[in-house]
Amino acid sequence: MTSPAVDRAAQAYWADEIAGQQVGRQVINDSKTPSGTVHVGSLRGVVLHDAVRRAVAERGMDVEFRYGVEDLDPMDAQAMLSGDAIDRYMGVPLVNVPAPAGSSQPNYARHFATLFLETFAELGIRPTLYWASENYRSGAYDPYVQKALDHADVILDIYRTVSTVNHPAGWLPISVICESCGKIGTTAAADWDGATVAYECRADLVTWAKGCGFSGRVSPFGGHAKLVWNVDWAARWGLVGATIEGCGKDLATAGGSRDRADAISRRVFEREPPLNIPYEFLNIGGRKMSTSRGTGAAAHEIAELLPPNQLRFLFLRHKPSRALDFDPTGDTLPRLFDDFDRIADAVAGKPTRGELPPDPERIFALSLADPAADPAQVAAQYRPAFGHLALLLQVPGTDVAARLETEKGAPLSDAEQAFASERIAAAQLWLEDFAPDSARVAVQYDQLPAAAADLTADQKRYLGVLARGAYERKPAGGETWQALIFELAKGNGIAPADAFGAIYRSFLDRTNGPRAGWLLASLENEFVVGRLEGASK
Repeated sequence: MTSPAVDRAAQAYWADEIAGQQVGRQVINDSKTPSGTVHVGSLRGVVLHDAVRRAVAERGMDVEFRYGVEDLDPMDAQAMLSGDAIDRYMGVPLVNVPAPAGSSQPNYARHFATLFLETFAELGIRPTLYWASENYRSGAYDPYVQKALDHADVILDIYRTVSTVNHPAGWLPISVICESCGKIGTTAAADWDGATVAYECRADLVTWAKGCGFSGRVSPFGGHAKLVWNVDWAARWGLVGATIEGCGKDLATAGGSRDRADAISRRVFEREPPLNIPYEFLNIGGRKMSTSRGTGAAAHEIAELLPPNQLRFLFLRHKPSRALDFDPTGDTLPRLFDDFDRIADAVAGKPTRGELPPDPERIFALSLADPAADPAQVAAQYRPAFGHLALLLQVPGTDVAARLETEKGAPLSDAEQAFASERIAAAQLWLEDFAPDSARVAVQYDQLPAAAADLTADQKRYLGVLARGAYERKPAGGETWQALIFELAKGNGIAPADAFGAIYRSFLDRTNGPRAGWLLASLENEFVVGRLEGASK
């Protein structure tokens, strides 16, 4: 069934709506603290911000995407969550923590940040990078440090009135790097005299690190100290000139971090904060993944699994306000490819099944890693279904490239070969590390499986009808096979579940399996017809 056309003028894509509200030069900003292995969910903000950048640029406006690495933050409880914490460096600025053994990077922050940042280019994202440690050490933050300390009473009031967070009298919004132990996460500052602050490195300031007990006075400028989180965030907006910056829903709750930073930006740094784009989380199957390749949820590992267009599509096919669930060990991956192909078919003017999102053309265009690609041309290209490839790869002796050319009915273009290679690599990795048992097949070629003995009379009759239909129509491709299976089941009064069960028993010696249409499409038609006839007797 072909989905009805949608009035595009009545419902603009969310990124276009934001772009249409802006005037003048735009600086889109995002940042990350490299506390350890970066979760793939952190890519959502990067891709969303890049979509806005593209939408703004397409309106002919001057726009820049800047991305910051907060490498002066301490190693803290977040590093424990990722499993990358180093006990003796808890509380030390990440830029001053050694890189993991075997790394070519100069420090811990650069190691994990680089693993994450290297995923950007393949996604067509090339922001202007900046590092917090460099900006603090160069003195770029010094005016903001000065202003924050001079207005510490205002910041105290903001914490109290916006978030009902009460700091003790004399508290200062700055974290000093201890001159004795080098920790920044365990120091408390007080007594700003206009040039220096007093500080104490406390053993009990936080639960995840222990201070050394040293106390002294130090200039907070030139990288000797860092503004506390919310104040630093507001200062960063001023430093980079941010006009648009979204954040996760955990930071955007009423009275939360974003509200505090907004108020600090206005009242202390006298600057209107950037436009916020709150976005929901990406959940990985509701649990921590464990595979032979590591956590399974690391951004750089999922970027190896998913081709760039599909990874962008994962984040752009729904509005930012929608939570996403991605489970590589289930059927999420094949469905993601199927949804992408369904959107592509709509863009190419082909019939599609199911309801389409309001703006499939815009979703598809922004999902392409190459911003210069022609969406209509890309959409029209032959794309082998992911599920079909996953089955072909499990059929012994199959020449996958030859099968794809046969199914297309012509040689694949260079672009189509590239798409096929991406998908074959993804399917191989999925089968190796993530695919559920239901997606794994071992077709019994030599003889009829034992499970076929349990076929009912109705199921045998159906298999005979399906054999004749397959012989006469010679279906090619999973969708065609799937349609034939349903059509003949309905026409012969057999429930789809019984039809599928009969196919699985006859080919896989079990009662379940991958989508039956794709299973049969992965096999030679002559063999399929013969097996169906044999099982029908």
